[in-house]
This record gives sequence, C-alpha cells and structure tokens, in this order.
Amino acid sequence: MARSTGLARSADLVQSADLVQSVDWLAIAPPTLVAVVALAVLVADLFVPAGRKQLLGWTSVAGLAAALVLLVPLRAGDRSTFCLTADTQLRACSYTADHFTLVIQFLVLAGALLTGLLSFADTRKRLPAGEFWFLLLASAAGAALLPASRDLATLVVALEVASLPAFALVGLKRGDRMSGESALKFFLSSVTATAVTLLGVSFVYAATGTLHLTEVAQRLGDVPDQLQTIAQAGVALALVGFAFKTAAVPFHFWVPDTYVGAPLPVAAYLSVVGKAVGFTGLILVTVVAFPTYADVWGPALAVLAALTMTVGNVAALRQVSTRAWSAVRLLAWSSVAQAGYLLVPIAAAAYSSDDQIGATVAYALMYAVVNLGAFAVLALVARANPQNRISDYRGLYAASPAAALALGFFLLNLAGLPPGIIGLFAKVTVFSAAVDAGLGWLAVIMGVNVVIALYYYLRWTALLFRAPEGVSVPQRATAPVTLAIALTALAGVVLSGYPQFALRFAANSLF
Repeated sequence: MARSTGLARSADLVQSADLVQSVDWLAIAPPTLVAVVALAVLVADLFVPAGRKQLLGWTSVAGLAAALVLLVPLRAGDRSTFCLTADTQLRACSYTADHFTLVIQFLVLAGALLTGLLSFADTRKRLPAGEFWFLLLASAAGAALLPASRDLATLVVALEVASLPAFALVGLKRGDRMSGESALKFFLSSVTATAVTLLGVSFVYAATGTLHLTEVAQRLGDVPDQLQTIAQAGVALALVGFAFKTAAVPFHFWVPDTYVGAPLPVAAYLSVVGKAVGFTGLILVTVVAFPTYADVWGPALAVLAALTMTVGNVAALRQVSTRAWSAVRLLAWSSVAQAGYLLVPIAAAAYSSDDQIGATVAYALMYAVVNLGAFAVLALVARANPQNRISDYRGLYAASPAAALALGFFLLNLAGLPPGIIGLFAKVTVFSAAVDAGLGWLAVIMGVNVVIALYYYLRWTALLFRAPEGVSVPQRATAPVTLAIALTALAGVVLSGYPQFALRFAANSLF
C-alpha cells in the first residue's frame, strides 16, 4: 500500500514537472525588448523636458535596432517556449522562433525602425513625442509577437496588441478633424474584424477542444458530425476576420481615408507592418491550423485575390493628379492591389504545397522595402507641399535629383519593370505560384492587373522628370529622412542586383 502510494506521488510529481513551463528568454527577447523600451519611453516622457523630447525618439530607434540584432542568435530557427510538455515529439508550444517567425520579425522591426526615422520631424512639431513613440513601440511589439504565436489565444492577443496602438497613432494629430474621422473609421472596422475573429476562434475551440494550431489541424479532421457545422462556421469567420486585417476586397473600405488622415509615417507603417501582421495571421490560420479545410479557404482566397488586385488597381488608375492628397491615395489603393498579389501564393498553397508560402514572404520583403522608400520620399516632398498632390511631383528631378531618382526606382519596382529587378522577380514568383497550383485563370487576371498598374506607375514616374511649371525649389530633407531614403534605396538596389537572395531568404522561412 505504501509502495503504491509512493508511486502515485512520483507520478504526480512527474506530471507536475511536465506542466512547469520553462521560459526561453532568448527566444522571446526581440518582442520583449521592444515592449520594455516602450514602457521605459512612457515613463521617461514624464521627466524629460520639452526641449529634449527627441531623446525619446533616438531611444526608441536604438531599441528597435537592438531587437533586430537579437534576431542573429536565433538564426538557426529551432527554439520554442511556453510548451505543455517536455517531449519534443508531442509538445504543443505557444511561442516558436522558427525561420518563418524570424523573417517576419525582421520585416516588422525593420519597418518600425524606418517609420521611426521618418517620424522625427513630425514629433518635433505636430505630434506629442512621448505618446507617439510609446504607441509605435507597443504596436511593433505586438506585431513581432504575432508570427511566433502558435495558439489561437496568443495569436488574437498579439493581433490586438499590434492593432490597438495603431488606432491612436492614426488619430494623433490633435485638432485635425480628418485625422479623428480616419481613426474612428479604422477603429470601427478593426473592432468588427476582431469580433468576427474571436467568434470564429471560439467556434473552432468548441469543435476541437484545443487552441494550439498544430493540434487544431489534427483534430479538425475528426470532428463529430454534430459539431461539423460549428467547425465550418469557425473556420469561415476566422478567415473573414483576417481578411479585414489584410484589406482584402470587400473589407478594404477603411484604407484610403485612414492613410490620408493619418500622419504620413503612420500611413507608411500601416501599409507595410500592418499588412505584414494581417498576412502572417492569415498564413498561420490557413496553412498551419486549417489545412483540413483547404478545399474551402483555397477557392475563397483565390477569388478574394482576384477581386482585391482588380479593385485596387482600377481605383488607383482613377486618381486625379491635382486632387489634394492624391499621391497618398494612389499609394493606398496600390497597397490594396498589392494585397491581392500577396494573397495569390496563400491560395495556391491549398492546391499544391506549403512551399508556395515562400512566394508570399519574398513578395512581402520586396513590397516593404520599396513602399517604405516611396513614403519616405512623400515625407520629404510634404515639407514644401503638405497636400501631397501627384502634380506636386512635376519636375522633382530639377529640384532634388536624388529624391526623384529614388522615387522613380521605387515606383518601377512596384510596377515590376527594370531597373526594378526585384519587383519584376517578385511578380514572376507569385505568377509562377499560381500557374504551378493550376490556377491559370488567376494568373491571367494577375497579368491583366499588372498591365493596368503600369499606366499609373509610369505616369507618376514620367512626371518626376518633366520640366517644372514654376521655379524649382530644392527639397531640404532632415538627416533621418535622408537616411530612410538611402537605406531603402540601397536595399532595393542590392535585391535588384541579386534577386535570388530574396527567394532563398524566404524559402528558408518555411515552417
């Protein structure tokens, strides 16, 4: 009797030991550091005098740079933490620092760092510095956490940590009615998306009894008949929620007004980091959690991709160059169209293999570099032309040759034309993913849309080199904006010279 009691106690101790979750602090270091710096900036804002608020900005940029450095020790992509059991074959972990995680974290943190460089002028005059830097870092911390999330609860929490500060960033221009309206529209659409996502997640949990993505994938195939409807509804609602976050048509209506009303650096942040957050979540729930329902989400995403790229390009084509903020609106609609291209490989993964996801990651890297660069030039031109019309860029080469050449290069990359080789390479990669998956009709629609986009990208590019209508005034850039333009242009040139690097880099990001 005593022996059996001792064995029972030993079993209980072993079980308790299995439930003790050790924390791998190095694995979680990048988002944790960004969150710690955000809190430090928030507290320091109470004590730093008004004339030295720029110290908060440099501290924030340094924190983001340090978080990027912390990705280097994780490059093997073999770390997990917050696991339910120590068994490496059976364990389900809530946080995984694999190659996919590291690539998306690099994109997110680098995008936030470049956004910070673009924001120094605005935080000096127009925006409250302390609040801005805290909100930017808090959002970046959530965005960096999301690709590592491997259970639905962590995924939703990370999504909201990334999104909630973004609402405030959009409406941070105090006294600006347009900024307030944009923030409200962004808030309402995002809250709706979150509610739909949470409802879908709750249905999936009710049907499977687990939140871990890998376990959800295993159990969805064995759902009892009486729970099939709940499981199907949960999958559909989760996809709709993430479609809002990616600005896929018809859930895109908030994008143009939000980009116009937001401070320009925030619009750049939303166009790259916000989009990366949405697509990362979509990849995790489709490819990792819901492969059993690939016959449902595959066709749905293919149709969404076709609609999104078409609506985005047609709307961008209709922008009037003399309308106020037409340059920002064109990039906003362009980002909607680019979201359509990004959806293609995810849809293709339902028909062939997970290898197609590498095409989405490669395209996201290209898009992040050139779109941030384009917004950096817009921030430069906005100093003299705050309404940012496309017509304001006429003759930019005569006033600022370097800025005109950089913007022309970025626009050609977005169009997929030489010398923007990386843009062409990314589009060919996405096109090949559709063809390899047997989605010929989607490849044809994509080809038509690429031709449509050529017109408005080339029209804007040609305008840069026309004779100015009046006296050309040199555009004076601050050092941080100049650095942001230089970094993005350099990255674009390097990737155009060696485009295979992007695909190899992305291919190593697969789960």
